[in-house]
Amino acid sequence: MYTHQTKLRVRYGETDQMGYVYYGNYAQFFEIGRVEMLRSLGLSYRAMEEKGIMLPVMEYNVKYIKPAFYDDEIIIHTTISELPGIKIKFDYEIFNEKNDLLTKAHTTLVFVKKTDMKPTIAPQDLREQLELKGLK
Repeated sequence: MYTHQTKLRVRYGETDQMGYVYYGNYAQFFEIGRVEMLRSLGLSYRAMEEKGIMLPVMEYNVKYIKPAFYDDEIIIHTTISELPGIKIKFDYEIFNEKNDLLTKAHTTLVFVKKTDMKPTIAPQDLREQLELKGLK
């Protein structure tokens, strides 16, 4: 299992009329968690795309437990529990500054070739970096 943490502060425009983070913005928070996790491994979405690999989301599940509010600092815990093949699975937990669990989610993305959008195996450099982190 490999877990990475990303902190960010909720901006006013991410909240709704009740002052809660609008539920649709959580998908962006999870994407930030994924992107920063890959960056922590020395990889990037941009580099994968330049090598002809895209990563569309094929599954997204979320459970909202407590709201986040404007100006809260939130911590996104992004976890990969298994070595990717054609798919990569991410689990997320978002906490506030008090360490209250706010949201849990799961996404599954599929590696596809940019040329024909057909599934392909995860890039070798990603697999190698995750193996170095202990994933099997």
